[in-house]
Amino acid sequence: MLAVHPDNPAKNLKEFIAAAKTKSFTYGSAGPGTGPQIGAEYFFKEVAKVKYVHVPFQGGAPAITAALGNHVDSIVLTLPPVTPQIRNGKLRGLGVANETRNKAIPDVPTYGEMGFPNVYSGSWVGVFAPAKTPDAVVAKLNAEINAAMKDADALDRLAKAGFDPVVKSVAESNGYFKSEIERWATMVKAVGFSN
Repeated sequence: MLAVHPDNPAKNLKEFIAAAKTKSFTYGSAGPGTGPQIGAEYFFKEVAKVKYVHVPFQGGAPAITAALGNHVDSIVLTLPPVTPQIRNGKLRGLGVANETRNKAIPDVPTYGEMGFPNVYSGSWVGVFAPAKTPDAVVAKLNAEINAAMKDADALDRLAKAGFDPVVKSVAESNGYFKSEIERWATMVKAVGFSN
């Protein structure tokens, strides 16, 4: 999620990047090497090709505080901590680096909708078990977790926090995990974070 203070003249991601083509800007993150920071570096450097200064914070809360105080031009964070600030109008969401809009903040477009297709650096949460866990146990855990993700109250709470729950089989989860390794490896190499 890329967000700015409401005083920022950019009303959307296109306007923000257009302004960034003329002068450098700052963006805050929850710290170096976090997923949103790597995604931001990739987007700003490789896709948008703009000049910027990264301002690392020790977590999302200090980055949000800096954005609320208008001490940084923008922040790039995972959705859950910044979603309430966008919903109450204290920050303006410019874009989500996801394939689809987030249900908690449906008015914030995806990067693709703003003219930057195939920019995905969303965060996700998965449940892993030790490699030698018997297949039957893994299947049972998967079934129980997927059942919990269908509970209306749980879904409502997760959605309000900015999570988009996705139910996957073990095979689908394994495939997704492998594709994420490839996607993030590409970004990490492009921004020079690997040897």
